Amino acid sequence: MVIELLKFKMDPAVREKFIQKDEDIWTNALRKYSGFLGKEVWINPNDKGEVTIIVQWETREQWKSIPQKDLDLIEAKFDSSLDFNYEMTESSEYQVRKFPRR
Repeated sequence: MVIELLKFKMDPAVREKFIQKDEDIWTNALRKYSGFLGKEVWINPNDKGEVTIIVQWETREQWKSIPQKDLDLIEAKFDSSLDFNYEMTESSEYQVRKFPRR
């Protein structure tokens, strides 16, 4: 499994709208692609303007096979649905390391 980690900053007053629009637009769009396993949204209790999104993918190849034009269209739809600014502060990729059970 591959993890896509995205971290965002925004005005704390708009955090819940950001999360809801992300679910409505990004999550619903990603569900249509092969390899999408799920998504979690983490909120920071010490920084109410920070949102971390964790997306689980079956393989890196499936994740990266999503056409860029599709991603651009989803992002444009998402951005146009918001009446505020946000900033992506981190974008990382991780491999899940599992150990055999003894």
